[in-house]
Amino acid sequence: MSDWPGPYELDDHPYREPTPLEKGRAVVQWLEYQLRQARRRVQELEAQEAKERQRREQAYAGRRWKVEPERADAAALLHRGDCATYPVAGGYIDRDHALVALEMPDVEPCQVCRPDTGLTHR
Repeated sequence: MSDWPGPYELDDHPYREPTPLEKGRAVVQWLEYQLRQARRRVQELEAQEAKERQRREQAYAGRRWKVEPERADAAALLHRGDCATYPVAGGYIDRDHALVALEMPDVEPCQVCRPDTGLTHR
């Protein structure tokens, strides 16, 4: 036998069973904890999903092209879909249309993103 006191000998009060109210409060506290954990996890998953969606959109834009309309002082410009000098989202054209646009006399390639590089006839 050990010289250490048992778990119920440390207190001056003997062990008593929790009341139904105390049990109910403990369950509520536990469920609130679980709900906080679940909400935190959902927020993490939403953030991951948003990041993945943004990554997919950037990858899609990187494989597309867009045409900046001509202005009074400049010709129309062909850009890569992810060019920062013309950050308009949407309005993307595919490779074949980009080739046609480059052949037009009033459309020039952007000098920053160089959409004509790698865009050659097959």
